[in-house]
Amino acid sequence: MSDSAAAASAVIDEQVRQMKHRVDKFRRKRLNRLKNLDFFVLDNSIRESTVGQLRGHTIENKIAIFNEVKKTGIKDIIVASFSHATRVDDDFCQWLVDTGEDFTNFYSFSEVTEGLKKDGTYDAETIPISLRKNKKYGLRHTVFEMDLASGNCDWGGKWTVEAHCQMLLKLFRWVRTEIYADARILINLRDFGHAMCVAPERVLRIIQFVAALPPAERIFGFVYEDLGDSMPEELESWTAATRGVMDAAGWTSGRLLVHIHEQWDLQTAATLGCLAYGADGMWASVCEEGAAVGHASSSVTVMNLVRLGNKKVLEKYNCTYLRKAARKVTQITTGRDPHPKQVIYGDRALDAVFGFPLDVVRAFNVAEFFGVTPPNRMNTLASSGMIRDRLVNVFGEDAQFTVEIGQKMKDLMLEDLRSGRKEEYMSAVGLALLFDRAGGKLTEKMSEVIANVKVKNQHHQDLIAELRALWDKWDLSDEVQGDDRLQFNSFYHGFMAPYFNSYQSDTQKALSALDMDADGYVDWQEFLVYIKWALNEYPKIETVDELVDTAFQKGLIPAMRDEKIKRM
Repeated sequence: MSDSAAAASAVIDEQVRQMKHRVDKFRRKRLNRLKNLDFFVLDNSIRESTVGQLRGHTIENKIAIFNEVKKTGIKDIIVASFSHATRVDDDFCQWLVDTGEDFTNFYSFSEVTEGLKKDGTYDAETIPISLRKNKKYGLRHTVFEMDLASGNCDWGGKWTVEAHCQMLLKLFRWVRTEIYADARILINLRDFGHAMCVAPERVLRIIQFVAALPPAERIFGFVYEDLGDSMPEELESWTAATRGVMDAAGWTSGRLLVHIHEQWDLQTAATLGCLAYGADGMWASVCEEGAAVGHASSSVTVMNLVRLGNKKVLEKYNCTYLRKAARKVTQITTGRDPHPKQVIYGDRALDAVFGFPLDVVRAFNVAEFFGVTPPNRMNTLASSGMIRDRLVNVFGEDAQFTVEIGQKMKDLMLEDLRSGRKEEYMSAVGLALLFDRAGGKLTEKMSEVIANVKVKNQHHQDLIAELRALWDKWDLSDEVQGDDRLQFNSFYHGFMAPYFNSYQSDTQKALSALDMDADGYVDWQEFLVYIKWALNEYPKIETVDELVDTAFQKGLIPAMRDEKIKRM
């Protein structure tokens, strides 16, 4: 071996040694902590998911979200954030009182002060309105919100760390005297990331003061948040420092809950990093809707702990319901389903994409955990067997559903892309038409399944209604009227004539492509297969004429040509 080769080999050996050391250290300490963490969730779905929404929560929304959260087994719930204005939170809390809900594990937010005075000091005398409302509704547990890096506060001048700590102590005592003696009090370090950058000593001194309180006066813990612009490594370091100060004061039981906003898509990784370095829980909504463009949700974080082997969360929470809860809270809040590619609870989150076993890719099968058969995603990576299975899963068993037809469908996908035709084949209508174009004959079961597919777009609903009116006019010329079907002759003159020169025998043979049940008629539901397909593939269709033209040119005519070829 040459000297240069020996030197290169030595470098590789050293890098492998260092890599193994780093990985082993991480697995022994950080990953092991995540696996054994007694994870605490303070649910904030009722509050977080409404922040920044174009449409806020009504009281009915809050009640529905509250009921979904309870199904997850999460007991500790933030139910309100009050201000001088009367919010829906006021009405919701009154509803909780009126319905006799158990307030044992309810929390609400409160500012630590009514605000800054002109001299740059905080108002430490007035009890905040939010705290007084907590007393009014009997909300036992308080999450105090405070900022430690405000440029408007005269820190180090007229306002000191000592003054701040005494203000906090006064509030703690007020809560326990006026609201509930055994109140679980939390402090939210609302500007945690910024404060740790500009005044870390101030932050840690206040944490140390609270941590060193006598056991009888200690609070439940700290919560903190980051706007999503800090790197995970920074947050891990700040978390470790916070936990270190708490532990050094003998406050090992103090909760430390993290909340990371989504801004640069680091939220879940940052949350897991904070948990690995000292946080023992999170405060969050079950779904990612929230301030900025979202936040690290409890559903995604808990499922990450599950996949890492944490058994405690399985015992503590109804983890198998988390996906449904996250979906429903998203729908309640936004009026829409989650984004299809939203991890864990999006429509496509459980898809099987490749034609090899899932356990080759990952040891933990999310779909299996939720008791869902993962749908095979219909794209050019799908194997012919996966395509065949997709046909069976959507439409049931049929002699036509073979691996061979699956291969023809895959070939047609590739042909479409090469010719510039960009379509989807995952939906029932997309799959059926691909099958039809690949040489299969649409089945009666396909017609039934597609008939039950709901058209959500109002404009599309109007187009279908207008088309149905035209259909009904031609139905008047049939021998039997009002039976949801047209004779071949009526269908030809009503819809096919612009595309076929005459009603000849070849045209009649082609019409059988539409006659899925082979009864000699074109049923409305059979025609609707192609109509729904056209709207699904080309959603910007404006008029009925354009809709019919697209259905014929892109779907029906190719299918009719196939039918004519088969009968030659």
